[in-house]
Amino acid sequence: MEQALNPPPAPKAIPPRNRVLTAVLAIFLPLLLYLGLCLAAECRSTFYPNSTVNGAAVGGLSETQARTLLTEVLPRRPLTLGDGETGEALLTVPLSALGYTADSFAPLARSALRRQMDVPFFLKGWMLFSALAGHAPAVQDWPAPNQAVFDEAVERLAVRLSLDPIHGAYVPEQNTIAVTCPRNGRAIAAEGLDCLRTPALWQASFCVDLSFSVIPAHPLTARDIADALCGEAQNAKYDPATNSITPERPGVSFDIAAAQQAMDAAAPGETIRFPADIQPPAVTAEQLRQLLFRDVLGECRTAVSGTAARKNNVRLAAAAIDGTVLNSTETFSFNETVGQRTAARGYRAAPAYVHGETVDEIGGGICQASSTLYLACLRSNLQITERYAHRYTPSYIDWGMDATVSWGGPDYRFTNNTDYPVKITTTYENGSLTVRLLGTDLAGVTVKMTGETVSKTPWKTVYEEDASLAPGAEQVKTTPYAGCTVKTYRTLYAADGQWISTTYEDTSSYKSRDRVILRGPEVEAPPAAGTEPLPAEPLPEEPSIPTAGAVPLPDAPAEPAEPAETPPDAAPLPPDTPE
Repeated sequence: MEQALNPPPAPKAIPPRNRVLTAVLAIFLPLLLYLGLCLAAECRSTFYPNSTVNGAAVGGLSETQARTLLTEVLPRRPLTLGDGETGEALLTVPLSALGYTADSFAPLARSALRRQMDVPFFLKGWMLFSALAGHAPAVQDWPAPNQAVFDEAVERLAVRLSLDPIHGAYVPEQNTIAVTCPRNGRAIAAEGLDCLRTPALWQASFCVDLSFSVIPAHPLTARDIADALCGEAQNAKYDPATNSITPERPGVSFDIAAAQQAMDAAAPGETIRFPADIQPPAVTAEQLRQLLFRDVLGECRTAVSGTAARKNNVRLAAAAIDGTVLNSTETFSFNETVGQRTAARGYRAAPAYVHGETVDEIGGGICQASSTLYLACLRSNLQITERYAHRYTPSYIDWGMDATVSWGGPDYRFTNNTDYPVKITTTYENGSLTVRLLGTDLAGVTVKMTGETVSKTPWKTVYEEDASLAPGAEQVKTTPYAGCTVKTYRTLYAADGQWISTTYEDTSSYKSRDRVILRGPEVEAPPAAGTEPLPAEPLPEEPSIPTAGAVPLPDAPAEPAEPAETPPDAAPLPPDTPE
């Protein structure tokens, strides 16, 4: 059986009067509520909720309370200054340091509250509603800073923000090398901080980015360090030109590739250390200052004889080497130091050997200066680098202790084999030449030089006929020298006198020179009848050979001769036959 469906009851119709009332309420109730907000805002004497003034929360505060808050908080508000290139925060300063004082912010409370109250009545409700909803107006009202305080502050900030570059540097230490990696510097002028006068540039975040000028640092690589440091240790040196001491340098070696890798991993300006093999020098600058030229290492004095010209030449040569300083391992050259002996430089003609003959030559006699220096060097226990004996035995110094020199020919050279500088000093007075070598003798070793004559060659008399002489007359043409070979030895003694060693030094071979006598031609007279010619008188015996260090032969020349100065374009003669 089909059931009948009951339709839903029809809604009751709203009377027309009620519909009008509902429409009126829908329109006027929100209006009444808004008017209530406007009225509430009109009557409000405090800041709207969630209100801020220059970032300080003043919601619900009265003018007096807001003034107190602003004068306490805003001057202490930090402002961050950053690098616009890197974004790095560099410095934070309170606003008070820029001239924004409490007195500057005190008026802001009244002006901000007055601005809130001066809004038209029908807008106040909306502003209050927005504030209650968390959208209160944010007042930004920055006063001008105190000009004097601001100008002084930016000058200081420019100095603080500027950064000196850190140049790459290195310092050898005991077993490492300390390396400071380079870092660029920056510079900013006071004018570059004028942006701090404009709060609109930083008030949103209280952070302002600045622009700087870059000051590049000196670059540094491990190869640079190796080029500057690696090598053998060097002692401190004396610079005679400036009378100063050059600092010592240690011997250094290290792994260049590993050092560069460590430097690349370091931060700019960071100081790192990497291992190195460092050998300290034997003599530091401080030690050298205390010990420089403290001791007389050795000396020699010889008597200067002969003509005034010869004495003049010895004096000039001695003066040329006086004051010469040799640092450790340096070599002295007599010819290079004295220079060419010429008349223009004051040297005079004096006896000298020329191919075995004695003649007057410019610079004759200077070998006495080189020989005196040679023996002083031997007594100083220095290393002799180049030395030649004279052609004939000298008369002013022990045999084997002389050193001949000639411009363009033989030279005398010695090397400073001590750890400290050596200075040559000469004194020429009262007919004597004294050469001293000043240095530093820490061990107190003394030297004794001895000579051994191992062979002798006597001279003989040779007669030459000279038609210019009267018959039977004689004239000495060449004075004689006996030849010999002398070996010299260097003996060292400790400070307490104990023998240390005796070593062979050198062999000096001196040639003999015959005595040559010129004789006039003989006139043959016929013998008288019944007579026999008389026998010839026997020749005088040859004199004996003197031993090393003996006085000259009685008939030797009173004025010793030296090798002549070889002209610059002449080829040097062998050492045993100097000019």
